[in-house]
Amino acid sequence: MNRAGAAYRPLAMLLGAAAGAAAGSMLERGWRTVSGSDRAPRATDQDHGWGEILLAAALHGAVFAVVKAATERVSAIGVRRMTGVWPT
Repeated sequence: MNRAGAAYRPLAMLLGAAAGAAAGSMLERGWRTVSGSDRAPRATDQDHGWGEILLAAALHGAVFAVVKAATERVSAIGVRRMTGVWPT
């Protein structure tokens, strides 16, 4: 592993933890905007229909995918600034 790769992993893990919390908050706000409800339904919530369950799952997946990509990109840029090498 090159030095950029060695620097990338801990930075990505640290940023990933913070990003997970931010993604959860974004999901709550997004769901509140879409449905007016405070909490997105889980697949096992019997009081919600298929449409609502699948919409919540799609929103969850989209939010976490965007946050993950942004976190990885920011981590890679940070490593390049610290080491001068883009991590692989």
